[in-house]
Amino acid sequence: MAALESIIPVVEVASRAGEEFVQLYYESIDKRRHVMAPLYSDASQFLWNGWCGHGLAQVMQLLQRVPSSEHTLHTLDCQPVAAAACNGSTQVLVSTEGHVKYDGDGKTHCFSQQFVLLSEDGVWKILSDCFRFIG
Repeated sequence: MAALESIIPVVEVASRAGEEFVQLYYESIDKRRHVMAPLYSDASQFLWNGWCGHGLAQVMQLLQRVPSSEHTLHTLDCQPVAAAACNGSTQVLVSTEGHVKYDGDGKTHCFSQQFVLLSEDGVWKILSDCFRFIG
């Protein structure tokens, strides 16, 4: 029982960080994409339906190629990544699913997106961002 009690605070921190991040991320990508650079770092990797980018400059270039959007989330899961798996750093895996509409497209697409967040000096940065259409 003591082992479970020691895990609960870590899960709560991961859940809170993931929920706050998701709210900021989707509001930013839909309404203020031009100010998203602080969410990424030079170590960030980005995959959007086959478009790949590595590092802040490439991520921002790819984000500007994606049409204006409106996301609606249906699921959210946040969990800590075991410290042994990430050299002792604090990381959180965030998984989302929902619907997105793009300007000029007229269709609603189902999507899934996974993020690995890394805490750098108390600030969460996206280490990995993988977006895929479903179906």
